Amino acid sequence: MTQTLVESKTKTAIIGFDQPFCVIGERINPTGRKLLAAQLENGDFSTVEKDALSQVKAGATMLDINAGVVYNSNPNPNETEPPLMVEMLRLVQKIVDVPLCIDSSVPSALEAGLAVAEGRPLLNSVTGEEDRLEAILPLVKKYNVPVVAISNDDTGISEDPEVRFSVAKKIVERASDFGIPANDIVVDPLVMPIGAMGTAGLQVFELVRKLRNELGVNTTCGASNISFGLPNRHGINNAFLPMAIAAGMTSAIMNPITLPTKLKDIETKKIQLINAGFQLPEDIDPNIFAKLTGLGSVETSSSKEMEAINAANFLMNNDPHGAQWIKTNKIESSQQGGRSRRESRRRK
Repeated sequence: MTQTLVESKTKTAIIGFDQPFCVIGERINPTGRKLLAAQLENGDFSTVEKDALSQVKAGATMLDINAGVVYNSNPNPNETEPPLMVEMLRLVQKIVDVPLCIDSSVPSALEAGLAVAEGRPLLNSVTGEEDRLEAILPLVKKYNVPVVAISNDDTGISEDPEVRFSVAKKIVERASDFGIPANDIVVDPLVMPIGAMGTAGLQVFELVRKLRNELGVNTTCGASNISFGLPNRHGINNAFLPMAIAAGMTSAIMNPITLPTKLKDIETKKIQLINAGFQLPEDIDPNIFAKLTGLGSVETSSSKEMEAINAANFLMNNDPHGAQWIKTNKIESSQQGGRSRRESRRRK
């Protein structure tokens, strides 16, 4: 069985067909997060620290570290990303012990990260583009690390799964020329949005099976791509992930946490109910109110996607005797029971 080893200073994560699904936490990424981007430009890493801790607590096996922010003061990523990547990696390595994934489109940022990373990180990523192959594969060999191989090349991203398979095969073969074994290649077959392509799910399941059976490689994906632009994205993600696992996918870059409900949203909901004629206790607990009205929770918690993955691990016999499933659900039941007793005392 193919196994890809990713290591921190003290921990090893194994990506493999006979292993529990590897969850790579995606939140340390300023893309599309204006507040985080502004914080990073100002040297504020408080959100990075919070995201690292919350993702590991929620069950992330690894953390993706992306320094892809464009500074207003300096829009040149070749100058800004390498030192930022170094600072982020050093911080995250101090506060969590899970293995890391170094993520950048800037080769110099990848190398700067590799120079300070402890253990054996996953490098994200190489594509089938010739200049990218020539820039990244020597780094992979030099530092003896595994790499994510994304199935697009100089022609772009093909909607044809056979073309994406051919690109993946090309990358595996080129890596072999550098002495990089197939077990150190984790292929991203590129998940298309099902809202734009109705066969996107079927395509990726078939492609993952082919990558496993014919190339013997592990696979990953940006899990939320499948539901892009659609309502109730969590519902689609929750179905997609176990189906992908059953098809042979072994990891995903994803958000393992459910973000807390904002207090302003709770206040807005209260006003709506009062205006509709409902009477609410003045001292109602915000968390109780959020749960009763379907707003979620004021606390950060594991996402429903994580619940689906844990169930899939059990069903695929990659969670011996259901130990992780039982442990996770016992913890949640215990926490809920504790809150119920406290809430009961408050009502009395």
